[in-house]
Order: sequence, then structure tokens, then C-alpha cells
Amino acid sequence: MIGEDIFVSVMSVSGHSVRLGIEAPGGVPIYREEIWQAVRDENRAAAGPSDDDGDTVSSQPSQPADGEPEGE
Repeated sequence: MIGEDIFVSVMSVSGHSVRLGIEAPGGVPIYREEIWQAVRDENRAAAGPSDDDGDTVSSQPSQPADGEPEGE
């Protein structure tokens, strides 16, 4: 049992293989670790390089086009 509503049980054992059964609410995603890692890696690759490629928003406050700070 994991938490209050996730149950893991051993379904069968055959040699070096173990089949597990998992009962969880429908909103709880269940992934095998190697599948989860593959999905995560694909998502990172699709997101592109993590270096600053100019597409990020500056954290500096913007100023009016004439270069004067607002309110002066």
C-alpha cells in the first residue's frame, strides 16, 4: 500500500521476473521508470537547448521608447 488509495501487489513470480499489479485512482498516472525517463528525455529534447537563445523574457522592467523612466 502506498498512501491511502494506491495498492501494489505481486501478481506472479517466474524465475527472475516479477509481475506487479497496481490499483490507483484514475487521476494518478502510473509509469514504469524506464518509460518515465524516456518521456522526460523526449520532452527535454523537444523543448530545445537550455542555453539563453534570445527567446526568454527579460526580468528587467521595461522603459518607454524614448529612454526616459516612466513618471518623470
